[in-house]
Amino acid sequence: MKIKDGFKLRQVCGENVIMAEGLSTVDFGKLVSLNGTAAFLWKEAINQGEFSPESLSEALCNEYEVDAQKALADTQAMVERWISEGLVEK
Repeated sequence: MKIKDGFKLRQVCGENVIMAEGLSTVDFGKLVSLNGTAAFLWKEAINQGEFSPESLSEALCNEYEVDAQKALADTQAMVERWISEGLVEK
């Protein structure tokens, strides 16, 4: 999997928000807000290029003290959300 081209993580009023590049493509009703951990996963997915929930989960465990099973479950849920929002291509 990889993040689709044209989507960027931005800070908007102190919030982490994924949005499409270019003002003509921004639909403010379709912005995806991320908490700090989800923003970390997004940045890690960008850095990895091709990623999997497992590779992101491993990075999460390396960065934070978190149970490996919990990290994988949470990462899988986040990636599924990104897929349903059209942010990721398989």
